Amino acid sequence: MADRPYLFYELTNSVCSTCLRKVEAKVVFQNDCVYLHKYCPEHKHQTVLVSTDVEYYKLARNYLKPGQMPLKFNTPIERGCPYDCGLCPDHEQHSCLTLVEITDHCNLQCPICYSESSPKRQTHRSLEQIEFMLDAVVRNEGQPDIVQISGGEPTIHPDFFAVLDMAKVRPIKHVMVNTNGVRIAQDEEFTRQLAGYMPDFEIYLQFDSLQADPLKDLRGLDLREVRKRALERLNRYNISTTLVVTLKKGVNDQEIGDILDFAVAQPCVRGVTFQPVQVAGRLEDFNPARDRLTLGEVRQQILKQCSWLTPADMIPVPCHPDCLAMAYGLKLNGQIVPLTSMIDPNILLQDGRNTIVYEQDPSVKDQVFKLFSTAHSPESSSLSLKQLLCCLPLVQAPETLGYENVFRVLIMQFLDPYNFDVRSVKKSCVHIVHPDGRIIPFDTFNMFYRDDKYTLGSLRESWESKPSDR
Repeated sequence: MADRPYLFYELTNSVCSTCLRKVEAKVVFQNDCVYLHKYCPEHKHQTVLVSTDVEYYKLARNYLKPGQMPLKFNTPIERGCPYDCGLCPDHEQHSCLTLVEITDHCNLQCPICYSESSPKRQTHRSLEQIEFMLDAVVRNEGQPDIVQISGGEPTIHPDFFAVLDMAKVRPIKHVMVNTNGVRIAQDEEFTRQLAGYMPDFEIYLQFDSLQADPLKDLRGLDLREVRKRALERLNRYNISTTLVVTLKKGVNDQEIGDILDFAVAQPCVRGVTFQPVQVAGRLEDFNPARDRLTLGEVRQQILKQCSWLTPADMIPVPCHPDCLAMAYGLKLNGQIVPLTSMIDPNILLQDGRNTIVYEQDPSVKDQVFKLFSTAHSPESSSLSLKQLLCCLPLVQAPETLGYENVFRVLIMQFLDPYNFDVRSVKKSCVHIVHPDGRIIPFDTFNMFYRDDKYTLGSLRESWESKPSDR
């Protein structure tokens, strides 16, 4: 008898990459990679690359912790995941980070845009609609950890600062603005006004490459000068900033180390988030078994290109270990002292633990710091990464250290119709507020709920009209 060419690991549910019908999927290990094998009665067999690192994929299972429920669920369970988003009572995780999209309008037309925003889309949400959406987050979360004002390009909303005012008067622990930086680069007074929202405020700055060609591929324009001017102003006003790198295989993934080195040298930058391209919106000519850039491969490239990180420093985030990985460290005099590997993994999984005892480290001149802050400003050093992303215990910095000494490296992978895994999406903690007040996982929002491009009735009608030949 011949052996199968792979090792069967587990069974899950996915969706057909073409028609979005829920289908069974096998998770298999083959040639040191992890694949989904799934079958649709109409569209037959599909193979999708899930990870290029089998051992890390298995390691993530050791970082699971009980999910934290929202205060309120918004939709009933009727059809089963992923067709009841809102959140429904079957979802395992509250909103660690919630996006409020205030406009469809954008001053760029990026080829990879998942929301298909552009200068042609002129719709802005009204202040009344935005207030309703913010209140929906507060109802679900009580004191939301992070609310990210997004779009489109949110900085071109005609009432942008009124939106920030509404967010800041609510019990939101941390407000972010997701921006391409064009307005910041063009308008000094605009940047000065942004600084007035510190502390507990951060710019989530699109920053995909240091080179012209990848920027043209990803964004349609060479935006290097825009990024340079934006960062000059953000540094001048010391506005906490995260650089957000959308990674596309073979386009900018070889720049990971250079971008990290660049980020460490920027006084205002508190970290870098790497997001492999989600297959949504305008992305075309994609082979999921060949072209996918996975979280595992991004982690491998970070470790290969960054000299100060080791495998023990880049760990799964327990609230959603399949799709989030993080390293964090202490930034002193332009150098990074990694801290994640000092944490006993068991501590990360013990809900209710709120201290970490760090051993003496010669790199911090014999300081013994038993608590270290990943808060988003020096003034809010009691705010923790556990509170912000539900992943690490509460930690607090000594008085001699502040948020300017924090540096985070985060990988944030989103699911799409190809790599969709119902087991994983139930743990999603990055959500979007629908204009009707539902709180929907980012992954399923872009598949089913954005612009109501699919209705479940029309999908079901399509599935039922095609006979199964399985």
